[in-house]
Amino acid sequence: MSWTIDSHHTQIQFVARHMMITKVHGQFENYSGTVELDETNPANTKVDIQIETASINTRDSKRDGHLRSADFFNSEAYPNMTFKSKKVNVLDDMHAQMVGDLTIRDVTHEVTLKVEFEGKGLTPFKTEAYGFTGTTRINRKDWGLSWNMALETGGWLVSDEIDISIELELVKVPETVEAATQAA
Repeated sequence: MSWTIDSHHTQIQFVARHMMITKVHGQFENYSGTVELDETNPANTKVDIQIETASINTRDSKRDGHLRSADFFNSEAYPNMTFKSKKVNVLDDMHAQMVGDLTIRDVTHEVTLKVEFEGKGLTPFKTEAYGFTGTTRINRKDWGLSWNMALETGGWLVSDEIDISIELELVKVPETVEAATQAA
């Protein structure tokens, strides 16, 4: 069954340590993709997401510009990063691990998202919705995001490890819309 990502209730966020003393939070504002959620057998769920690297927002335009540059995402040459699931390991009714390929700057590595089912409900528009949270930690250098600056007091300006958090709301595509789309 096809589901659409409700972009008004979804966030793709990250956290990096700054100067070894604080954390910088950011998010990606533009993304798209498909989710084939298998409600009866969640292990069969498939996810394919594209995230626009230029849509990064850390609430500091100078820093965002640097993150879009060749030192980091090189958004001009690599406008998207992607996540494509390969398998889902269901742990219990509320938890799973989604294993997939994360590609940044044409470098692909397997990552595991810890997924928590947040619930389901009926929207005011009479469509079904599901909520999930996914988290993981990556080492940015594995994807060639290696720019850094040594600090005079020791340590580094930017942490290598980046925490990623995804708050995802899915809305079921009504079968009449799905059938019309497939017939076209």
